[in-house]
Amino acid sequence: MSDLVKYSDGKIDTSMDLLRLYLDRYRGEITLACSFSIEDTVLIDMIMKIDPKTEIFTIDTGRLPEETYRIWEKIEERYKIKITPYFPNMVDVESMIARIGINGFYYSLQNRKECCRVRKIEPLKRALKNKKAWICGLRKEQGITRENIETVEQDENGVLKINPLADWTFEDLLEYSNCHDLPLNELYQKGYTSIGCEPCTRVPTDPDDPRSGRWWWEDSLHKECGLHIKEKL
Repeated sequence: MSDLVKYSDGKIDTSMDLLRLYLDRYRGEITLACSFSIEDTVLIDMIMKIDPKTEIFTIDTGRLPEETYRIWEKIEERYKIKITPYFPNMVDVESMIARIGINGFYYSLQNRKECCRVRKIEPLKRALKNKKAWICGLRKEQGITRENIETVEQDENGVLKINPLADWTFEDLLEYSNCHDLPLNELYQKGYTSIGCEPCTRVPTDPDDPRSGRWWWEDSLHKECGLHIKEKL
């Protein structure tokens, strides 16, 4: 572990201290948003060392890759926990598909944002109801839409967003994951560098942009689903 701390230039200690602070301050009113990326498996491992009773939730859009469901099961088995799923409203999904089609998100930015709203943003609002803070795996290195994130922000609804891994590199994540023998989403072994819905995610088209495989048909400035609109504190 000492070698790992040295490798990460103190990032592990800093992230753990941040987690301890907010997990204690908002005990019972804080939750981790998990999409089963390497960032999330690292955060889950850290949180389990601090407060294993912390709530962890995921948004199941209904279009996730099978590999994501497999690691979901592995994490629950490893830590003896249950991750709370939030699903999109059935009526909203049916109405949207009737309007734009089953794969209408490919044909306009407006359609894609509507799909993200129905399948992600609305479930997130339910997940964060009565919460004062949520923990995310956002990192500055992930692309131009995230290069200015802060370790502590405020989302559009006034809920604190904690980003303990903001300054971590992908190499830091791999080092931690390997050191602690964490389960890894199989999509990484297939060349993916960002994990999302199956029809909207593929192997990155730009090796210097880890999120270039997300919504690859769109301009890089639009590569967000709307979950991470922020306000600086």
